[in-house]
Amino acid sequence: MAQDTDKRNFALRETGGEEPSVFSGRTPRQAALKAARRLDPADSEVAAKANSTTIQLREKGTTKVHVYEGWAWNERAPDDKPDWMPTEITKGNVSKEGVEHLEEI
Repeated sequence: MAQDTDKRNFALRETGGEEPSVFSGRTPRQAALKAARRLDPADSEVAAKANSTTIQLREKGTTKVHVYEGWAWNERAPDDKPDWMPTEITKGNVSKEGVEHLEEI
């Protein structure tokens, strides 16, 4: 089993500076993809990308804020899906916009 020592925590920042959720991943992009799947999904990827949302993730213990444009859409599950998986799943994608630094935490 993989060790959790490589994982880092990223707090989702809202416009007021609140941090209601924490996502973990080895890279900021991995955490951003998890956050993107929680967005309100569109019917297709094209429609979703047109209505992308800014996702800001602060790396815990630092003042670095990773900024992404994220979008989500619903898609039919693959034919070889396990029994527990629903027939429609939410997929997400992100595009990195840059890194900002906060004055203080």
